[in-house]
Amino acid sequence: MTKSFWLMGSYLTIVADHTTTDSKYDLVEGYFPPGSQTPPHRHTRYSEQLYVLEGEFTVWIGKNKVVLKTGESALIPMGAPHVVAALSDQPARGLVVTSPSAFAHFVEATGTLNENEAPDLELVNRIANEIGDEILGAPGDIP
Repeated sequence: MTKSFWLMGSYLTIVADHTTTDSKYDLVEGYFPPGSQTPPHRHTRYSEQLYVLEGEFTVWIGKNKVVLKTGESALIPMGAPHVVAALSDQPARGLVVTSPSAFAHFVEATGTLNENEAPDLELVNRIANEIGDEILGAPGDIP
């Protein structure tokens, strides 16, 4: 059964997590409205692969910027500071595979059911620390 949450402007649907993958990976579908962007962050305990289903994602991995179009993907290595954004006037939708499993827990623990509800930043920081994520700035900042 899938679960969906709003988190920092994106709508994230957990397709598979530790309960169905033996903790080997998470599969999350992300919908980014036009102009939405993650804060700069890094994952110290898992890697992330982003595959674009529709639209266009601009991704900064360290100092490198890449624009991914439908059908393209990028690997974000463990420990790499990064930002994922939908900067065009169209929404973007993609699949994220993180390995090993941890990201889906973050989404479920910190996401909201209401698009307009602000996340609990204390909870976001606590869960991020638990799974080895580091938030490096505010949405809109570039690594």
